[in-house]
Amino acid sequence: MSFITSIGTANPPNKVSQSAIAEFMVRAMKMNEDEARKLRAFFRMTGIETRYSVISDYSKSDGFDFYSNAKDFEPFPTTANRLLLFRKHALLLSLQAINKCLSKIGDFDRKSVTHLIVVSCTGMYAPGLDIDLVKALELPTHTQRLCINFMGCYAAFNGLKQAEIICEATPNAKVLMVCTELCSIHFQKENTDDNLLANALFADGSAALLVESTARKGINLKPVTFYCDLAMEGEEDMAWTIGDFGFEMRLSAYVPKVIQQGIKKLTHSLLKQISQSLNDISYYAIHPGGKKILEVIEQELNISKEQNKPAYEVLRNYGNMSSPTVLFVLNEIVNTLSEEDDKKKLLSFAFGPGLTLESMVLEIQKH
Repeated sequence: MSFITSIGTANPPNKVSQSAIAEFMVRAMKMNEDEARKLRAFFRMTGIETRYSVISDYSKSDGFDFYSNAKDFEPFPTTANRLLLFRKHALLLSLQAINKCLSKIGDFDRKSVTHLIVVSCTGMYAPGLDIDLVKALELPTHTQRLCINFMGCYAAFNGLKQAEIICEATPNAKVLMVCTELCSIHFQKENTDDNLLANALFADGSAALLVESTARKGINLKPVTFYCDLAMEGEEDMAWTIGDFGFEMRLSAYVPKVIQQGIKKLTHSLLKQISQSLNDISYYAIHPGGKKILEVIEQELNISKEQNKPAYEVLRNYGNMSSPTVLFVLNEIVNTLSEEDDKKKLLSFAFGPGLTLESMVLEIQKH
């Protein structure tokens, strides 16, 4: 048995409006007047107002710190340049999320952490972020570590599954999980449909969870069941590869359609495992991969925008941060819960390359 006993989230200091990012993109992608007009309109339609980045340049028109100040942005940052930036900022951002998570538990002893799970698809190095966190948090050197890399927006679900397995196998387990993504360090300047979509959506953030084998006083979330499926027809519509100038996203406009076609089957298969239906669900934590994705799920499952409000709020304020995003949504919900929500069910989804469809049911427990 496992329980999510605390959640913490964090973002870098550079908060940038969607309109400012649009102006940066117009310049960087060398757009003509007609292209610029269409890009600005598209950015307004995303449902995003602000995003966060470890790079300050996105709010500037010149005087860049990371990108070249040349008109063509050359030399463009290499993958090595970008991964140095990841190494510089990922630890600090992860620590901020972890500290927020653990500070919610008054006198928590960090040395009692038995396992550390680190999730990321936007940077890697070895010895890695996991070992840097062990040192920075002064965790025992024998803390068991697991890294989940390059799985994209749904990776938090795999981290939670592993945390549950650990808690079921290990009495008194205390699993610290952190999802940290610096999507903005991988900006691509070629004027392509894939880059336009990615540049309009992605941002930086971190979320940490404490998962324990026993519940704590207060609100806990108990994983009830998970279900994963692959929509193979969408395999070419979402991909994440390593190029010479950063990681490159392939993100087709057909992704919402693929999700729309598979979400009913996914939901039915998930709920069938526990003999439940959508009528038994009180809350929804849906990964806001984009406004259109949220809309097609609402349409297919017959849920209202009000029921899906936490996802829209995260999208509006933070954009898509990849793996931590669904945990930001979960945190939005947890912050509204009370003892009247005891035993209510929460349904969550996330999506990523493959095209992978992840789902889970959590039960709210008041102790």
